[in-house]
Amino acid sequence: MKTKMLKKNYEFQRVFAKKNYYGGKYIEMFVMRNKQNVNYLGIAVSKKSANSVKRNKIKRLIRENYRQIENKIIQGNSYVILWKKKANAEEANYYNIKDDINKIFKKAKLIKEE
Repeated sequence: MKTKMLKKNYEFQRVFAKKNYYGGKYIEMFVMRNKQNVNYLGIAVSKKSANSVKRNKIKRLIRENYRQIENKIIQGNSYVILWKKKANAEEANYYNIKDDINKIFKKAKLIKEE
């Protein structure tokens, strides 16, 4: 099932309020159960992290890495993935983000066992 995107501020705030937090080296993730059979994903990169070109690149990389593991993820959750403000935007590459996302989803036990 395709993941839907969170776009509105109140949707992000609702996920933040639930306090299920997982952090990695570059990204942090908030998780909230939703009572539907579909996942929602929100991605945010702070203006303090980098200029707009780099921020959009980071978002594309996060979205692509999420897409790669989308089929293995348990349904019925809302996720907000944030780029850490302290993380260096220069280190934002496909493999660093991939490692971080995989570690976080495993730590959160959100990946289906084969």
